[in-house]
Amino acid sequence: MLKKIRVILATICLVAITLLFLDFTGTLHGWLGWLAKIQFLPAVLALNLVVIVALLLVTILFGRVYCSVICPLGVFQDAVANLSKKGKKGKYTYSKEIKWLRYGVWALFVIALIAGVNAFVALLAPYSAWGRIVQNLLAPVWQWGNNLLALIAERHESYAFYTKDVWLKSLPTFIVAVVTLVAVVVLAWKNGRTYCNTICPVGTTLSFFSRFAMFRPVIDKTMCKKCHQCERKCKAACIDIDGGMTIDYSRCVDCFNCIDTCKFGGLKYRFAWKRASTSSATGQVPEQKQPVPEPVEGPADKTRRAFLVGSALALGGTALSGVKAKAQTEAAEEEAVEIEGEGGFADIIPKVSPKRSVAITPFGSESVDKFFKHCTACQLCVSVCPNNVLRPSKDLGHLMQPVMSFERGYCRPECVKCSEVCPAGAILKITPEEKTQWKVGTASVNPALCLVENGEVEECGNCSRHCPAGAIHMVRKVREDGKTVRVPSVEEEKCIGCGACENLCPSRPISAITVDGYQVHHKA
Repeated sequence: MLKKIRVILATICLVAITLLFLDFTGTLHGWLGWLAKIQFLPAVLALNLVVIVALLLVTILFGRVYCSVICPLGVFQDAVANLSKKGKKGKYTYSKEIKWLRYGVWALFVIALIAGVNAFVALLAPYSAWGRIVQNLLAPVWQWGNNLLALIAERHESYAFYTKDVWLKSLPTFIVAVVTLVAVVVLAWKNGRTYCNTICPVGTTLSFFSRFAMFRPVIDKTMCKKCHQCERKCKAACIDIDGGMTIDYSRCVDCFNCIDTCKFGGLKYRFAWKRASTSSATGQVPEQKQPVPEPVEGPADKTRRAFLVGSALALGGTALSGVKAKAQTEAAEEEAVEIEGEGGFADIIPKVSPKRSVAITPFGSESVDKFFKHCTACQLCVSVCPNNVLRPSKDLGHLMQPVMSFERGYCRPECVKCSEVCPAGAILKITPEEKTQWKVGTASVNPALCLVENGEVEECGNCSRHCPAGAIHMVRKVREDGKTVRVPSVEEEKCIGCGACENLCPSRPISAITVDGYQVHHKA
């Protein structure tokens, strides 16, 4: 019964969190957004003490149920492990804890978190990793399906669906998502919870508390027949029958597979609060301690080999994906600049993001530094942005963390969806009224690129007409050819940095009017 309850709850959490990243309308966040906020790392970065204390108390009471129920990447590992071993009797064997790797990765994670190197933090965080996998690999398929339904509905004069642009927002982030997926799948397929118990820093953090859990699986030595069935079912490889009938509770994720497997009543989930990382408490008269033989190194070696094989496969997949994606990008760029020679229309040259002196972070992020320090790069805000403004940064220092860019749209004043879904406190929740008073950047004009100043057109004014803040005015200027024209001038006090001017400027490939971010955002 315990296993069934755990499987049902874990399935609900996995599906619900996945839908949060697939729902580009943002509708589900009103009901399911709390699932993102109870993830461990977002709660830590948001300084959500209620959630942090609640998760630690649950771990002290019941062990690492967070990893087996709430964490989407952990539940995904269980699903992969079940598929790989389906129908096989001998699944897993006990493997000794790889302490140098486990605690080494955890130490690097903590140092990076304190130092503000959030690109490394986001790379290892399980919730963020799952978000990138869904947003980069599953969301496009979901959106193509939506577009097919929209096409069918339109032919029947129905507008129940609307089309959604599907495009590659960031090649580096896509590659990271692919590598992460391959590594997790390979490790889970071969050895179950190896990633969870060897690499994941959240799992290691919770392991400091789970080893003292009040309720946990306990081996009854008087009932155990040493059939090893529990050991073969343990995805965490933490049950050692031959080594003294012990369980490493720092790695146990309370999946309850062992309890469900034991036919002799030798394993029970019960109150057994004992200050030890491993326990064989039985509830019977205490026995004399017997010398525990050293565990065989073979299984640990297998785990190490599996980890190295998985890493090699992941790196190989990354190289192939990068070469293919680069070839496709170059082909697309060449095709974009070609112009049809025999009549017809010229292909529109796509816009290119200009080099900005300061990155533009979303409205409600207060400052660039604060945003990057709190952002987990989970891509939740990117997935719900209806205007194609947010996309993962390619800058190495802030890799995968979202920034604003205006090649495909601009940040509409009435839209505050990113502030409504951010679980880590990187973007404060604001209203549309507050947004109009929030200044994230300012626009500037490059006369060398302006079509009017170049003499390519006699008049334009696109930036002025579409500025929602009324910050751009057309002023008279005498051009070099002696003709008086009207060119844009920006009133910085009014500009909020929404990017409407940059997006709608007809200059290609770089707009004549561009936006640079403010290090510290201003409020009117």
